[in-house]
Amino acid sequence: MSALALSVLLSFVSALAYAAGAIAQEQVAVSSPDSAYVPVRRPGWWGALALNGLGGVLHVVALAYGPLSLVQPLGALTIVFALPMAALFVGRRAGATAWRGAVMATVGLAGLLSVVGSSDAHSLDAAERVAVALVTGGAVAALMCAGLAAHRHPAVRSVLLATASGIAFGMSSVFTKTVAEDWTHGIDLDDLPSLAAIALFAVGGVVLSQASYGGGGLAAPLATLTVVNPVLAAAVGILMFGETFRYGGTGAVLALCCGVVAAGGLIMLTTERIERTEAPSVPDIPD
Repeated sequence: MSALALSVLLSFVSALAYAAGAIAQEQVAVSSPDSAYVPVRRPGWWGALALNGLGGVLHVVALAYGPLSLVQPLGALTIVFALPMAALFVGRRAGATAWRGAVMATVGLAGLLSVVGSSDAHSLDAAERVAVALVTGGAVAALMCAGLAAHRHPAVRSVLLATASGIAFGMSSVFTKTVAEDWTHGIDLDDLPSLAAIALFAVGGVVLSQASYGGGGLAAPLATLTVVNPVLAAAVGILMFGETFRYGGTGAVLALCCGVVAAGGLIMLTTERIERTEAPSVPDIPD
């Protein structure tokens, strides 16, 4: 098997693992409404963590064998795999709007990542690390507070928390890339703050992702996570790592169009969930 074929295979299995982990998290959230953030007493939650960990490891190995421009878009298949898997294994069927939204979000994300180019690898300096950690950490905190304030609207709350989780996971990836670049020249103890940031953002992402499934269904929070995480990482790569869009100005226009498509898909997913959770019930008519 060629290295490229192995990379594709690992990416598919990684997406399946992520999808299964998301389904397990959503099921735990439904059955444990009083433990929205860290339901450590539920074996299913630990199983979800193991599946997500497996997906992460496979994703990293896939990147070792294949190009980023191929592996990252394939990760968007997570939401596409999750919908039929949820219908098959837990009987949770998605409506036509959810399917259209999922496909739009996946196509938009894949297109966006496919036009992000690469550059000469370099790390972030200390000031850049502090700045990006403070800005994104503040964004995560603000979204979490907004999600808590929107407790009367489960779908909106779910998307806000999923967005915060996606940002946290994306920043964990950014700091992982930074440390990896540093360690190409040998292990440096000065990277301990960056390692702490990786752990903090990763734990925050796990906690917030679990909370996002409470009352929000499966499709909307998972699609939000699937889009926000790599989009943020790509944005940081362009702004701070010197990465560029392929094809110059044409690539930038294509990226903008793909971003609009992905955002439209997320809106469709959220709208369907709002309609399902907030539709007024029909009162019983007395005889």
